[in-house]
Amino acid sequence: MHSADGTCCAHGHEHPHGHDHAQEPSHAAAHGHGAAHSHDHDHEHGHAHAADGRCCGHAHDQGPRHIYIYSPAGAVRDKAGFKRGVRRLEAMGHQVEIDADALSSHQRFAGDDATRLAAIERAAASGADLALPTRGGYGLTRILPGIKYKAVAKAIAGGTRFVGLSDFTALSLALLARTGATTWAGPLLVHDFGRPDDEGGVDDIMLDCFNDLLSGQGEGAGWQMPKIGLREDGKPAVKDFYISGGATLWGGNLAVLVSLLGTPYFPQIQGGILFLEDVGEHPYRVERMLTQLLHAGVLARQKAIVFGQFSEFKLSSHDKGFKLQTVIDWLRSQVKCPVLQGLPYGHVPTKVMLPVGAPVSLSVEGRDALIYWGHVH
Repeated sequence: MHSADGTCCAHGHEHPHGHDHAQEPSHAAAHGHGAAHSHDHDHEHGHAHAADGRCCGHAHDQGPRHIYIYSPAGAVRDKAGFKRGVRRLEAMGHQVEIDADALSSHQRFAGDDATRLAAIERAAASGADLALPTRGGYGLTRILPGIKYKAVAKAIAGGTRFVGLSDFTALSLALLARTGATTWAGPLLVHDFGRPDDEGGVDDIMLDCFNDLLSGQGEGAGWQMPKIGLREDGKPAVKDFYISGGATLWGGNLAVLVSLLGTPYFPQIQGGILFLEDVGEHPYRVERMLTQLLHAGVLARQKAIVFGQFSEFKLSSHDKGFKLQTVIDWLRSQVKCPVLQGLPYGHVPTKVMLPVGAPVSLSVEGRDALIYWGHVH
């Protein structure tokens, strides 16, 4: 499910609502001129990156950027991946500043709690264009009370983009809950930029979306939902719909998000678009976490729920047909809002960048889905 069948990073152009996308199935929402949207909104979606990762011809060379590398969670064990990631960013022309404790280690963490809190403070004070964690793992939830949220929000307002994945969800959602600041769901240094060449190296689509963010060009992400999940009559499980701008996009790693329920660090989002991903979680555990969100009333408050990639789990003979799709189908029977799937985001190489806390619009026609934040109406 994690091929980006139709991933796109839309950028930079007028979006006058009411578009006529006629699309080839293989191109999915690789955007701009496909999918026959009959909604009353003319999106003239700019460029995008096709599913094979090639660039749309848009010039990404916007000059070097200052990227601050820090470790707020797990200790870096893959030193070769760390060095490879830094080299690749430098080869792209960026100024890479490495936090003094980026390679610190204390138990399973990148330094003790005070060390990692100080690293976040230095990232906020760095004046960098982008603050990028080395890796996820575990460690942010235990230091949430000590984070200086106003300082981080001030840095974000000043132009520093905080980007990350996985355990970074805790910092991202806590910032949203405490300050309303927008962060970005996206790559990590070691996991993405440090990926070995014999495993495919840096993913082209991820890199295009990353470059779009650095150059201020990114406006949206589109994808083609998988054929699985069709109703018995063969029609899509999700009817065509359009949510106009103003819906708050939020979410991230499901396990981390659920761990924040009932705390001051869980955002109270009404009428939002919730996206979720996870790694190594069996579908029954995914369902159990979704059930907690359901019983807590969180899911009933959303306008849409979007499944990203749920990877690296193993089914067993005990499951007897119970799988991830079973969970998604069950969830659709429990909530009134649309439940989408196939978003290219998660613990997989191909991932889009998503603005957590930003107002967005969302449209679906057939299997083509588009989250758009370029300008909201």
